Amino acid sequence: MATGTEPPRLTGVHDASRAAIAARHLRTDRWWLAPAATAAGLLAFIVYSTWRAFANADYYAAPYVSPFYSPCLAENCREMRGGPNLDLFGSWWGLSPALLILVFPLGFRLTCYYYRKAYYRGFWASPPACAVAEPHATYTGETRFPLILQNAHRYFFYAALPVAGILTYDTVLTFRNDRYEWGHMGLGTLLFLVNIALIWAYTLSCHSCRHIMGGRLRHFSRHPVRYRLWGWISRLNSRHMLLAWSSLISVALCDFYVYLLASGTFTDPRIF
Repeated sequence: MATGTEPPRLTGVHDASRAAIAARHLRTDRWWLAPAATAAGLLAFIVYSTWRAFANADYYAAPYVSPFYSPCLAENCREMRGGPNLDLFGSWWGLSPALLILVFPLGFRLTCYYYRKAYYRGFWASPPACAVAEPHATYTGETRFPLILQNAHRYFFYAALPVAGILTYDTVLTFRNDRYEWGHMGLGTLLFLVNIALIWAYTLSCHSCRHIMGGRLRHFSRHPVRYRLWGWISRLNSRHMLLAWSSLISVALCDFYVYLLASGTFTDPRIF
């Protein structure tokens, strides 16, 4: 019969079946630096993107539209000549139109295999680093809410594809000037070109895309085209972390550049 004086039952790495080591880990290096830097980087982007998403202003300076607001799906969008104005939600939507579209690229990134590792280690310490025990007594993985939503990654990938397509269209429109005349290029055009290249590279390097291309093929020889595509995507996939951070920085930089132009802080230098 329990008396209430028994020692607490140990779990995880401190379970009785494990080696009795008092120290939580034996690492002497600065193992906390990587998860701390990851958390700081993601937190900075979250703060910035939240501010810009709710601002509902300074997101269009002809011919540039912020990738945070494209496509613009509400009636309260700024009129963008030839731009991604898709009035699907009518006048009842009174909040920032960015909130209607950001859920798809945000969901894609939140469920991304690399970002899972990044915020699991950086924010939830699950675990914070290799050979460092996580502080949680139990771990249910991605079998319960809210982490079970991570299993929707493939569907967010499908949603991210048309968004990337529209951002490509926006990039083409940057070859106009502020009077909507074609055959011009500004500094913003170069930024948008770099951004869309990184967006597509990050999207196509996704693990779900790689699996769709060749994950279930039993005989590569019978599917030479898919095999070649799978090989290309696999090479991109090896750089998925770099592409994730690069595209995250580039999309924020493009938005900030449009903000500077729209607010009158900066004038777009013309190349030709």
